[in-house]
Amino acid sequence: MRSWLALMLLGMTCVTQAAERNDIPSCYHFLKQDAVRPNGSGRELVIIIDQTVKVPLSLKESVWQHVLRYVQPGDRVVLYQFSALLQDNYLKRVYDGKLEALFTDQKARNNMGMESLKKLDACLLQQKQYFSQGIGKLMAASFAADSDNVAKSEIFGSLKRIAEDLKSDPAHDKSVLLVSDMLENSDFVSFYSNNRIRAIAAEKEMAKVTEQNLIADFNGAKVYVAGAGLIDTAAKNNYRSGKIMQQLETFWQRYFEASHAELISFGAPELTVEIK
Repeated sequence: MRSWLALMLLGMTCVTQAAERNDIPSCYHFLKQDAVRPNGSGRELVIIIDQTVKVPLSLKESVWQHVLRYVQPGDRVVLYQFSALLQDNYLKRVYDGKLEALFTDQKARNNMGMESLKKLDACLLQQKQYFSQGIGKLMAASFAADSDNVAKSEIFGSLKRIAEDLKSDPAHDKSVLLVSDMLENSDFVSFYSNNRIRAIAAEKEMAKVTEQNLIADFNGAKVYVAGAGLIDTAAKNNYRSGKIMQQLETFWQRYFEASHAELISFGAPELTVEIK
């Protein structure tokens, strides 16, 4: 017997509501129960993956598990990948999906036919599994491959563009999960010198970033970083001192504060707190 979600995918090319993108098929719409659809949670998780960084499998799995533990029915999830501007690597909004809230209004449930209620409940339960599998595959494909070697990283420019793109999202509770080594290496700013990470003076670097109009506006989002200072084991001079990492974290705290966001955790490289 096919699941209700599978039947939905067979019976629709892409159901959109009010011309809004939603990569998760709507159970309420498919089963003609739009009138009883509850409001969303108002929470949004924005996952941002830096394709210039080679992330070990254990850290990829850890990041995915963080996502699965955070996301609940009613949440919206957006996935971006970014890189230096190359032919096949550039900023993309890879995924934008809204999980639907469970149907818990007892009065409305009592007024619905038993068969319709059973189908709706089954579909909503399957929706989370559909999301988990889909986001996992897309996240895996968004990470750099072992054969990728991108020398430049446009972190500042990418974050500014993503923040602009998110302005139309109505969520009042927004969390950002950023998977990156946080080491800018562009024509604007480079955190490297002679193939090594250089000393990073937060105030001095903030002055450069501000002067070049690279401050973003994340409108009060909470930011969680995974992968900071990540070392490519094949690279030379891959040592990251505690002092350098402290300087790096201090800079990014200042940057996100200026960008109307709060840096909650700076995973170097493992994110050790839960996303909230």
